[in-house]
Amino acid sequence: MKYAGVGLVMLAAICWGISGGIADILMTKGWDPMVISFYRGAVGFICFLAWFLIRFKKNWTFSPRLYFWSLLAGVGVAGNFTFYFLGIQASSIAVAATLMYTAPVFVLLISFLFRIERSTWFKWACIFGVLMGIVLLTGAYNTESISVSLAGAAAGLGAGLSYALFIFGFKNASAIGKPQTTLTIAFFSFCLILLFFTGSGEATKVLTSSDLGWFILLGLVGAGISFIFYVIGVRKTAPTTASMVAMVEPVTASIFGVLLLGDQLGLIQFLGMGLILVTVTILSVKQAG
Repeated sequence: MKYAGVGLVMLAAICWGISGGIADILMTKGWDPMVISFYRGAVGFICFLAWFLIRFKKNWTFSPRLYFWSLLAGVGVAGNFTFYFLGIQASSIAVAATLMYTAPVFVLLISFLFRIERSTWFKWACIFGVLMGIVLLTGAYNTESISVSLAGAAAGLGAGLSYALFIFGFKNASAIGKPQTTLTIAFFSFCLILLFFTGSGEATKVLTSSDLGWFILLGLVGAGISFIFYVIGVRKTAPTTASMVAMVEPVTASIFGVLLLGDQLGLIQFLGMGLILVTVTILSVKQAG
């Protein structure tokens, strides 16, 4: 059971990687990224609300601190999705992904400042290893084929900071209340924020579309199942470890692309993938030891 927390966070990241592949399919069908993000969270919210209502009396907790951290987690998820897509639009998917996965650096700095964790050379080495793996996997090292605008860089870093925000939000909320309560509050705030950016007109088109099944599958895998794994797992995991283990997401997304979407990966990308997996495995064994 000592690997349970890390294992659950890893399962969540694998689900997020698969959901990235599903989102890619929907984008090629012409759907707006904001609409895709909204339905990912909305389907998840319906799942969490049903789970919460099944045992309402047992799950209900009156705690202002729980509400605060849950709302903060919801804002973090909404910000992460929104800034990530803005980063893609302003620069490229390689730059946006690389900058979003600077989240472990933000998490470690915040953990160090607030004395939540001790800063060690081992943790910094793991962060460096993961970030190098992301750069190799996404191809962000090829400066000739990538143009980074100020807006693209700012959006990418915003996605990374939002990622860190939702890790701390879920970590603190899950320590106070039940996962059902935390997820319901977090994704309710997520839906309100994304609905504001998306607009009800665009959102209602999905309900009469032949792609509705893809949206439901996206919500179930990308939120409904994955965030249940994540919130339970993050209870048993340090924030820095959780942020680094979650970096298996781009690996899963890349494998999904190769197997189902016909994407091609070169030797350097496979090296990046291997570097991420090896670093995460070493970190997981070290934490559980």
